[in-house]
Amino acid sequence: PSFQNEESFFLIADQKVFDLMIDYTKPMKHGLLEAGFKFRKRNIPTDMQFNPAPDHSVLDINADGKARYEETIPALYGNYTYEVKKLEAEIGLRIEYVDLKYEVDPGHSTYHSDGYDYLQPFPNLRLTYKISGQQKLSAFFNRRVDRPDEVDIRIFPKYDDAEIIKVGNPALQPQFTNSFELGYKNTWHSGYLYTAIYHRNSEGTITRIASSIDTSNLIYNVSQNAGKSNNTGVELVISKQINNQIEINLNLNGYHNKIDAFTVINQYPIENTFTAKQQSIYSGNVKFNTNFKFGRTTEAQLTAIYLAPDIIPQGTIDSRFSLDIGIKKTIQKGNGEFYLNATDLLNTMVVDR
Repeated sequence: PSFQNEESFFLIADQKVFDLMIDYTKPMKHGLLEAGFKFRKRNIPTDMQFNPAPDHSVLDINADGKARYEETIPALYGNYTYEVKKLEAEIGLRIEYVDLKYEVDPGHSTYHSDGYDYLQPFPNLRLTYKISGQQKLSAFFNRRVDRPDEVDIRIFPKYDDAEIIKVGNPALQPQFTNSFELGYKNTWHSGYLYTAIYHRNSEGTITRIASSIDTSNLIYNVSQNAGKSNNTGVELVISKQINNQIEINLNLNGYHNKIDAFTVINQYPIENTFTAKQQSIYSGNVKFNTNFKFGRTTEAQLTAIYLAPDIIPQGTIDSRFSLDIGIKKTIQKGNGEFYLNATDLLNTMVVDR
């Protein structure tokens, strides 16, 4: 707080992407068969240049330089949708191979070249039973992967806030998630009701872990895999057309969030270890959305969102609330539209961690 500085950093990244996709579709007597192959080759050479202030700079002048992100992803998939009078079913499978390499200058002060590869199946299943013309029971299962992007791996420390330094981790691994859901939907002429119970478990949860060093007042946010996490909950959605001018949507979600104990090692700026105990919480959120129509050319939308206190791999988040509004007006005899949007009208969506 006792001084001001001007400094800058520049990232030059010439991304090269090659995609090849082959799709096959065949209509069947009671459904649809789809299959295909997708291949992606992505190459991102990066060059980070620091221009530090002459005094009191928080930029690490020894941590700029060059790196190269390279990924190769071939994948095969098949999906079959089946439908008869009372039953709908969809079953699919994607088999994906990923080879990711991240090359670092051998003289880098902290990191060395790293990456990962895997060959994994990703199934999905959906079953829907029609109790009647208005009522349905559904069951879902899928397995997905969230791969860290280049920015999560990028080794160059930068800041948005001059006291919080963000840096990636070339040893970061993908996050795998299994999702289960059982739902019931009842439709009527002016809306519907949907309720569901669900469970999601993740391995290798991707997050950022903050650490500080005794000789510095800076906080270092480093990309890490925080181990296993689980989320089990109940969801209720109600949609209702009140009249020709007003439609409301209410979404209630309550869940139990659990994050297992984990230990990670931050390599930057010097090696330091962070250990977290197992933590869990009952939390939830509420979203209320109302649409208004004024004549034939004007619509408005009011949205209120409440998020209950929750946990993250490192720490907690207090409750938050926001109120948003939007107006749309059709102009030029339907050939154009005018929008006016305002978010967080009461300035209450403040994250306190």
